[in-house]
Amino acid sequence: MKNKFKILGLMCMALLAISVFTISCSKDDDPADNDFFIGTYNGDISYQGDGQTITDDDGKLTVVKVGSSYSFKFGSGIPDINNVKFEKKDDNTYVSIGSGVTGITITASTLKMLVSNDDGTWTADCSR
Repeated sequence: MKNKFKILGLMCMALLAISVFTISCSKDDDPADNDFFIGTYNGDISYQGDGQTITDDDGKLTVVKVGSSYSFKFGSGIPDINNVKFEKKDDNTYVSIGSGVTGITITASTLKMLVSNDDGTWTADCSR
């Protein structure tokens, strides 16, 4: 009889451990905590400033995290945008905040940008 109680106790402990593990690895994890929008997006990109205009209908734009801010690394000779902060707009959509960098909306699959400041004007309509 003691052995049956030991086995029953071990089975209950195993079930409890599996339950705790399953709950802690839930799919309700907020993607922003995982920097889900870091990576490369492709699409229309452009820049106008310093007396030049650059457009690329098949451009590449890479989002990287540097500390607590983000940088946008453009292909096609377009200058980068650095030190951008974001706030959550709704489920999995983030918008840029801060002086001179407003106008960026980003999700896991799309990036839309219209940023205009003293350094120029950047546009992007990209996806991945």
